[in-house]
Amino acid sequence: MTFASNQPEDLFFDAARRGDVAYLREQISAGFDVNQQNGKGFTPLTIAAYDGQVEATQLLLNAGADPNIQDVSGNTALMGVSFKGYANIAQLLIAGGADLNLQNGNQGTALMFATMFGRNALVKLLLDAGADITIRDVRGHTARDLAIQQGNEEALALLG
Repeated sequence: MTFASNQPEDLFFDAARRGDVAYLREQISAGFDVNQQNGKGFTPLTIAAYDGQVEATQLLLNAGADPNIQDVSGNTALMGVSFKGYANIAQLLIAGGADLNLQNGNQGTALMFATMFGRNALVKLLLDAGADITIRDVRGHTARDLAIQQGNEEALALLG
């Protein structure tokens, strides 16, 4: 679907940010592309997930939003919620097909974000879902190395 201006896209992205599921549902029914990306490469799903909008995240996933679309830095919605600490949304993304081991521009993963920022419930969730602990970032660090750097004893115990 094409629009004459950016206004409908802007409104849709803003609705995702605010969790306005009524507006999202209406626009999805009208054919809005739920995988459209803005100038930073964010999708409505990325924005809804990052802003903690559980119902909007689920609605977008149900409408076919791809949880593996990467922004201009290579980050995904799962990486964003792993940074923020939203385990409930991470569960939705994983159930919706999020690739646990996608790497961003620095070769970081969602598990690395969760480890670095002390989001240990997410570390456990990602590990239980099968995240790969052997992946290395551009500096050659694994999630375990990052746990050591951060003094994150709980993550270290989880990572083995």
